[in-house]
Amino acid sequence: MGGWPAGVPVLTSEREIRVYAIVRSGGRQHKVAVGDIVEVDKISTAKVGDTVELSTLLVVDGDAVTSDPWVLAGIKVQAEVVDHHKGQKIDILRYKNKTGYRRRQGHRQQYTAIKVTSIPTAAK
Repeated sequence: MGGWPAGVPVLTSEREIRVYAIVRSGGRQHKVAVGDIVEVDKISTAKVGDTVELSTLLVVDGDAVTSDPWVLAGIKVQAEVVDHHKGQKIDILRYKNKTGYRRRQGHRQQYTAIKVTSIPTAAK
């Protein structure tokens, strides 16, 4: 017996319209909405409090999906730099059996935390 509990109204006519975008930063793609704080690879030219622009690959505004590269060329997602920090440390161990070969290496990726402030939509 699945479904909604008794006495809870089901609102099918009201749908939450959420605007989000797929942006490119540092060779990766991120799904962002206004107010989200996203961790991207370090943006070395930006200081805390600066505004950065991210190039968009896709914009979804309710039922309207914008994926045309000519239209998206003019749409830049605005974000504010919140913090620069390092990620979790990873250990790299290399070992070869019976030869005495062992190497140990560590790495901590540098990240920039950004808060998305605005996502412009395409002109209709």
